This record gives sequence, C-alpha cells and structure tokens, in this order.
Amino acid sequence: MKHFVISDKNNRLFSFRKICIIIFAAFISGIIAGTFIALTRDLPQIRSLESFRPAGVTRIYSADGILLSELYLEKREPVQLKTIPYYLKAALVATEDRTFYRHSGVDIKGILRAIIKDIIAGEYAEGASTITQQVAKTFFLTPKKSLLRKIKEAILSFQLERRYTKDEIMELYVNQIYFGSGAYGVESASKLYFGKSAKYLSLTECAMIAGLPKSPSRFSPLINLNAAQKRRNIVLKQMLATGIISETEYNTSAGNPVILFNHEQSRVIAPYFTEYVKNYLEEVIGASRLYRGGLTVHTTLLSNLQDAAEESSANGIAAIAKRMKKRGMSNPDPQCALIAIDIKTGGIVAMTGGNDFYKSPFNRATMALRQPGSAFKPFIYALAVERGFTQHSLLLDAPVAFKGGKSGKDWIPHNYSGGYEGEITLRRALAISENIPAIRLAEILGPSSVAQFAHKLGIVTPLAPDLSLALGTSGMTLVELSSAYAVFPNMGKYIKPFCVTEVEDHRGNIIWRTKPQKRIAMSEEGAAIMTNMLEAVINEGTGAAARVLNRSVAGKTGTTNDHKDALFIGFSPSVLAGVWVGRDIPASLGKGETGAKTALPVWIDFMSKALSSKQDEVFKVPDGVVLVKIDPATSHPAASESQVVTTALYRKGTEPE
Repeated sequence: MKHFVISDKNNRLFSFRKICIIIFAAFISGIIAGTFIALTRDLPQIRSLESFRPAGVTRIYSADGILLSELYLEKREPVQLKTIPYYLKAALVATEDRTFYRHSGVDIKGILRAIIKDIIAGEYAEGASTITQQVAKTFFLTPKKSLLRKIKEAILSFQLERRYTKDEIMELYVNQIYFGSGAYGVESASKLYFGKSAKYLSLTECAMIAGLPKSPSRFSPLINLNAAQKRRNIVLKQMLATGIISETEYNTSAGNPVILFNHEQSRVIAPYFTEYVKNYLEEVIGASRLYRGGLTVHTTLLSNLQDAAEESSANGIAAIAKRMKKRGMSNPDPQCALIAIDIKTGGIVAMTGGNDFYKSPFNRATMALRQPGSAFKPFIYALAVERGFTQHSLLLDAPVAFKGGKSGKDWIPHNYSGGYEGEITLRRALAISENIPAIRLAEILGPSSVAQFAHKLGIVTPLAPDLSLALGTSGMTLVELSSAYAVFPNMGKYIKPFCVTEVEDHRGNIIWRTKPQKRIAMSEEGAAIMTNMLEAVINEGTGAAARVLNRSVAGKTGTTNDHKDALFIGFSPSVLAGVWVGRDIPASLGKGETGAKTALPVWIDFMSKALSSKQDEVFKVPDGVVLVKIDPATSHPAASESQVVTTALYRKGTEPE
C-alpha cells in the first residue's frame, strides 16, 4: 500500500515538472515569437522592389537636339546585369562578398568573426554584410549602426534570397549602391570617373570602381587619387587570390595609372540658360519631379546661335577690358550679357548672362536691374506714333529747364553731344538720340502714360513716372527690354519670351507643353513705322556701324550717365538680340564707352553669325501704311532722285506732300 502511494506521488511530481517545462517552453517561445513579431511587424514589404523605380536623371536638350545639362538628386542610370563586364561583377564579389553565390543571404561565419572583433574592441562597430544585406539596408533600412538594425537586415536578407535569384539581387546592388562623388550605380560611376558606359570598362577601371563601396568618400579618385589607386590594387590582389585574373594580368593592371575623364570638356553647355530653365521648371512642375522624375526637357535654344553669342560676348569683353586697362583701370572686370529671341515665336534662342558662370552664376540678362539709358526712347516715340505723331512731326531741340526736380532744384538736362539742332523731326531726333526732344515728347504725352505704354509693350519692372524716364533712368532687365522691342518687328504683337517647349516623362509621354502668352500691344501700322524709324538709327544715326551687315536690320543704342551701362537692342525680321555691357557694381566703363562703341560691336558680331545662313529678309509692311521717299535730314519728300534719299513709312493720309 505504501509502495503505491510513493509511486503515485512520484507520478504527480513528474507530471507537475512536465507541466512546468511545457509552460516555461511556451513562455520562452512566446517571448521569442513576440520578439520576432516586434522586430518584423514594421519591416517593409520586399514586394515593393518589383514596382521600385529609382530617381532618374532629367536631361535638358536644345531645340536642335544637343544635350545641355543633366539634373538629379542622385546621379543614377540603371543598367541590366548582362551589360556589365565580367571583371566588374567578379571584382565586386571578390571584394564585397566572396561567398555571395553560396550563402542564403547572411554569412554566418563572417558575422561570428565580426562579433568577436566587436567584443575585443569593446563596442559595436559593424557586422559583416553580404551583398544581399547591403541591398536590404540600402533599400529598406537606415544607415544607423545598431544590433536591432542588424537583425532586421538579416531577416530581410533571408526574404530577399527566397524571392529573388542571385543575379536579380546583384542587379539591384550594382544599380543602387553608392560609388562616391554623387554617383549611384556602376553606370553613373563609370561615366563620372571614366567618361564612358560601364560596358566599356577595362580590367583596371573595373577594379577601381569595385573598390569604392567600402568607403566611397575616402576612395573617390576625384577626392584622393592616390588612395583610389592603392585601393584599386588591393582589389586586383583579391581578384588574383580568387583566381579571377592571372598574375600577368595583375602585374600589368596594378602598374597602370588611373586615368580619369577630363570634366573640363563636359562642362554644362549654355550654363546661364540651363540655370534659367531649371529655375523656371521648378516653379511650373515642381522641384521633386524635376530632379527625380527622369524627364526629358526640350528647350528653345539653338546651339549654333548660343555658340555665336558666347564667342561674340567673349570677343567684345576682351576688347573692352583692354581699353579699360589702357586707361589705367585696375581689375576692371567688365561684364557682358546677351539675349537673342525668335521674333515670331518668342522663344529664347541664345543667352549669356556674364563672362563666366562658374565664377559668377548671377544672370545679368534676366536678373540684373540696370538703366537702359537711351534704349528706352523708342517706347516714347512709339506712344507718340500711336497718338498720331508722324515721322516728320517737329520737336524743339533747345536748352530747357524744368522746375522742381527730384532734388528740389531745377532740372536742366543736356544732349550727349552738347549741341542743339533747333526744330528737329521725330525721325532724326531718335536716329541721333537727342535727349531734349525725347524729354519734351514725354512731357507732351505725360510720363505716366509713357510708363503705362512701356508696360503694355512688355516692361514688367515698375517705372518711375517722371520726365527722367525719357532718359532711361528706371532700371529693368535685359530680357524684358529686349522682348518689348520685339513688338515692333512682330507687327505690334507682344509674346512673352519663353525657354521650354515641352517636357516628357521617363516613358516619353508629354506632361507639360508651353502655351505662349501673346497679346496685341500696339497697332500694326504703328509697329511698322517704329521699325522703320529704328532702321533710321542704323542708316542715318548712332547705329551706323551696323551697316556693315548689309541687311535689313534696326535697333537703338543706349548709354547711361557716366558710361555705367552700354546697350544695343536690335533686330532683323526674324531674330532680335539685346546686348548689355557694364560692371556689377555700377561704375564707369570709361569715357567714350557708349552703346555704339561698346555694345554695338558685340551685337554686330553676333548678328553676322546668326544671319549668315539666312537669305536677306525684309520687314513686313501692313496695308495701312505707305512708303515715301524722303530727304533724311528734313523728312520732306525727295525732290529728285539725285539727292540722298531714304524710305519712310506713314499711315495713309498722314504722309508729307
């Protein structure tokens, strides 16, 4: 009886222990399961890789198909693994993960070795990372070093290995990993460092690129060429040790110098223009889409005209700087801006914003508010023509004083020439750029009316509505001044200048297209008469040097007080160009540096190139005007064919008898 009691007690004890073990095991399992759930519940879904599209490179092209610039947050150009050279793939495996094609996502031995090193070091540095782990970390996790991140990295790596093949993982790796100096992926790295596609890399170049992921910033050859070369040779030695290359190949490649691509040859074409395009597109489609969308941007720029603009500006600046130095000016640093516009479309076909974008990216064609001087006068004469004045209407060119100027004292303006002609026609007053007739005309029309009319023509900057406006004392940008002039050859129609025609997404679909902003700014007859009067500036006045073109051209010089600004705005029937020359901190260019001497030669040089491939064009003449042969000195009808004559336009019924 006693024996059975003991046995029963033992059975009960055994059962109790068994239950406790089960409960404890369940408890431990619960903890493990809970920990696993806690670790994995916020892990990203690796299926997202199937719809992943890396941020692309946006490319900006000229109207004639020349690549001007590339925009990106991360320079990345995805390529297929099959296009990558064998040596590059092999070098990455030999350097980053020798057991890549054998492990299941995590290198257990490597992790154990890393843990031992961390224990010896007394801190967590970084566990061993396979290529799969690097993909998991790059796509899904933060770069912050921690044991928790390492566990998540391992779990994601196992999932990646179950879902994707080794080559698919390798393709993700070579397109995503950072290779230094802003290059992500092997294709971008290859073009950055060697100026060619990755498929054309040599063994030596493959080894150098394969050595970068370990420490992209330290080993970038653009930062430390010596360190990059040493790292390349370590990669070559690893390739030799793993049998990828022979000893002969190693000796040959390790002895080769690193020859990098010359980036001076790949500087952005038309940098002032492309920066203008970039700023514009940031507003209309947004910065994120612009820099990440892999877009194709088609612009209005014509590469041959841009080359002409840059060459003409450089030639002009060299001549001006030489004259300034000859006068004893130290560090004169004159600047030149040029903008050219297609008159019929409003598209900007060429732009220079200064001497050197990389020294000074400030765009003097679109951002600098400078006084136009006498280049403003055509707007006063245009308003007068619209109000019924004719080319032979007379103004008094004589000394004058205006009470209560800006300083409270009488304002006594003068002609630049210092002389006066008495009664003078509108045509001649504009042609020789006399100040007093322009001021008297502004007084007759009203300064406020002149300002309003200038805004109607395209001037957007606020204008001071006083008589000094006639001398171009209100600052404005070269682009708005030039676009306002385009109204004259465009038969009275204003077109807001633009730089982009359309934008395509990465699939080639058009996502944005420009809609030119047009409006009628003045009558066709008035615009034609003004064009004719501006032809007189060249044929009979201050723009005489442009006669060398032997073309139908028109324009106006501009010079401000103390020769701080020199301008010429002129056009043919199809192309308009505006040129400004000055110093960034307004100061004199030197005595005699007028618009005719300083800016006009740049304009002539540019237009001779721009018009060289065009047949001679003539300005349109609307039905409402008549052509009259006149004596240019008096604007009276020519008495005989023997005297000097020119052709003037008049509204029908207003022509001189």
